[in-house]
Amino acid sequence: MTVRLHPTGLTWRQLWRQSEAAIADPVQTRWLLEEASGFDAATLLREIDQVAPRSAAERLEAMVKRRVAGEPLQHVLGHWGFRQLDVAVDSRVLVPRPETEHMVTVALRELDRLAALQREAEPSGADPLEPAMLAVDLGTGSGVIALSLAAERHGVRVIATDRDPDALAVASGNLAALSAGAAARVELRLGDWFEALPADRAGRIDLIVSNPPYLAENEWSRLDPTVRDFDPVGALVAGPTGLEDIAAILSRAPGWLGWHGSVVVEIAPQQAEEAVDLANGAGFAEARVEQDLAGRPRVLVAGR
Repeated sequence: MTVRLHPTGLTWRQLWRQSEAAIADPVQTRWLLEEASGFDAATLLREIDQVAPRSAAERLEAMVKRRVAGEPLQHVLGHWGFRQLDVAVDSRVLVPRPETEHMVTVALRELDRLAALQREAEPSGADPLEPAMLAVDLGTGSGVIALSLAAERHGVRVIATDRDPDALAVASGNLAALSAGAAARVELRLGDWFEALPADRAGRIDLIVSNPPYLAENEWSRLDPTVRDFDPVGALVAGPTGLEDIAAILSRAPGWLGWHGSVVVEIAPQQAEEAVDLANGAGFAEARVEQDLAGRPRVLVAGR
């Protein structure tokens, strides 16, 4: 896109038309204009015939060029909405996706079920202000799962782990933007799956949740370029079968869960039957796969 700033500069309306012609997507164009201008949608419309400041026009031009080159919109904006959160995202972590939002819904339902069981077993004198539930998010990436659990359920503490220090840096920034009350109940730890957890948590975790890598190596080359060329391969590809990380989580989870604990794991639709078999083989008393909003098998839930 060419942005002509001289002699008089361009209005936001003119920039909008040029940007939409380059991107060919009116919704994405509006998001980019809002980001470049710093205006919300209503203010942008009020200012639509005002000349854009040079710095804002140049920023818009740079963002449009990145998007036209194929970079994901979320990376270009630098942030993205996930449930109740607005989180920073870049090439160090996966772009948050609707399937994972639904997985969090499943995880929250499971937390509520486990909390009800715990209340039945607890003495009446338990401190109602002390977070009663402990959840662990393995391979947290940008932190969206862990932060959503803490933000949407006041009675849960969350330990979020990742083996990639760059990913944890993104999660740390997103944690800093969380409300103080929710942030105080989230702990970030560096390490590979369960190796990052304190040993004294073994047998005391209520819920283990994860969106692990679940693609097979031969699937990588067939991915959409906006995913293949910009998302970190280590967060997507598990190994030759795609089940390697799911199996690693399920095999060790029973030793970390409490007597009533559960595991919630995002999977690929074609992995449903094998994932249930892995859970049964790991000793879980029950295992099922719930569908995503598109009706595809997507979320494994296994309970002790």
